[in-house]
Amino acid sequence: MKRREFSLALAASPLVTSPAWAQNAFKSGKDYLTLDKPVASEAGNGKIEVIEFFWYSCPHCNSFEPAFERWAKAAPKDVVVRRMHVAFRPDFEPQQRLYFTLEAMNLLETVHPKVFQAIHVEKQPLNTEAAIQGWVERQGVDKTRFAETYKSFGVATKARRAVQLQNEFRIEGVPSLGVAGRYYIDGSLAGSMDRALKVAEALIAQTRGR
Repeated sequence: MKRREFSLALAASPLVTSPAWAQNAFKSGKDYLTLDKPVASEAGNGKIEVIEFFWYSCPHCNSFEPAFERWAKAAPKDVVVRRMHVAFRPDFEPQQRLYFTLEAMNLLETVHPKVFQAIHVEKQPLNTEAAIQGWVERQGVDKTRFAETYKSFGVATKARRAVQLQNEFRIEGVPSLGVAGRYYIDGSLAGSMDRALKVAEALIAQTRGR
């Protein structure tokens, strides 16, 4: 979802990615953007970082999540995949903290998909700290530990870093991808998020060949 309420086209068919991470046949400025100033990567030497920028309440992010999860699990070993919950406005912050709290508590695999389900299927807003606290307790999460982690310095630091990254990548909407600290891709540029993943594959191959 664009900051200015853009409509992102998603492919109706299941995600199909090429078996080989082929040479880049896509064009900068058309299919993706090349950043004027590279963003420092946290992936480590010999690794290529791919960041998905998302927002829990975004319907397009909800639609993209299963495809991106499959893609991330199939990524080559030299590709480090990370997620960053954006905060375009102050009212995004409770869900942003929710994501980074689940990450800090090693609960992403079990609880992260349930957040999308709660918001988009069960129509629970989960847009305030109180609503989130009540919901996670119903999921069997230790409420005291969650509350402490939610308000911790570590989660606050991750949230600030996420905002810094969304600004450095000049994120215009979600879902979107940052690749190798150099490239920005979204569904508006690529044509769909299915195709955005193929653009990401090509940019990974291009980066590996440098």
